[in-house]
Amino acid sequence: MTIEPSGGPPVPGLHADPLELATELPLSEDEAAYVEAARAPNTLRGYRSDWAEFTAWCTRLPRDPLPAAADTISAYLTELARAGAKVGTMSRRLSSIRFAHQLHDLPDPTTGARVVAVWEGIRRTHGAPPDQAAPLMPPALFDVLDHCPQTKVWKTRPPEPDLAGLRDRALLLVGFFAALRRSELANLRVEEISAHDRGLVLTLPRSKTNQRGEEHELVVLPRAGRRAHCPVTAVQTWLDAAGIADGPVFRKISRGNRVLDRALHPESINDLVQAAVARAGLPGGPFSAHSLRAGFVTYAHLRGASDRAIAHQTRHRSLATLGAYVRLETAWQDNAATQLGL
Repeated sequence: MTIEPSGGPPVPGLHADPLELATELPLSEDEAAYVEAARAPNTLRGYRSDWAEFTAWCTRLPRDPLPAAADTISAYLTELARAGAKVGTMSRRLSSIRFAHQLHDLPDPTTGARVVAVWEGIRRTHGAPPDQAAPLMPPALFDVLDHCPQTKVWKTRPPEPDLAGLRDRALLLVGFFAALRRSELANLRVEEISAHDRGLVLTLPRSKTNQRGEEHELVVLPRAGRRAHCPVTAVQTWLDAAGIADGPVFRKISRGNRVLDRALHPESINDLVQAAVARAGLPGGPFSAHSLRAGFVTYAHLRGASDRAIAHQTRHRSLATLGAYVRLETAWQDNAATQLGL
């Protein structure tokens, strides 16, 4: 949700980038680098975007964004709500405003009684369940795999393996079996993959729930009974064909079917999953990269795996969180409404 600025006089204290605030503090180069490292890159990108949106809104009124008064925050939230912004979007905007003030060593303007009261009212009035990605799991997952191109045909040179197709097959299978988030798929490196008698082991240095890297998380990638559905085979085939021995596992492919030395962006992985689903003409949705992780949880649950066993692979710290993944698929199971005999 974007509130377009209409221009106005410059506002004292206006900053387009919250990270620029750190440069005004007496920080050494190393200290400034650690300030930036305190948040994940995706989080910082969101903060930058949200802060630019908020300061543009303040310029239009005009109001001072730094420090922001309580009535500024409450008015901003109210306008966002009236414009149809989702509660999750507004919550992220509050986090960005809070972060900018912390960097400038200013009090948090989002905790005052006025802001809290307005925010609670907005949540009660406009709150709704978040949009959930549809789970992508067998047999639909296998249909999607079958539609990944395997051979690249050229007019001027002999046919050759379609590297994008091989990459997509490996990405889909790893995303499902390992239940990885899209950021984890994008950041996965060859050095983090180890061979095991039963398959592969992924050692993730950081994740959404382990952003400081205080302990490495282990994720297993077992061999599947069928070679066409085996994530271990798919990864080995992709790495061999692409000639990748180190660095990022999942990379961009040029139009000329050549591997580029650049890892896929998390958003690109989202696009690749959606494109793969579209190739297969899969009904339902909406689908996204998260559909692979949701598909693993749902499919494992339907196959009788315990919540604890599922969380062992997904690394969920709260077993209650898993329930959101499987409600729709299991709503018909053991339900008295289906046993009325009417």
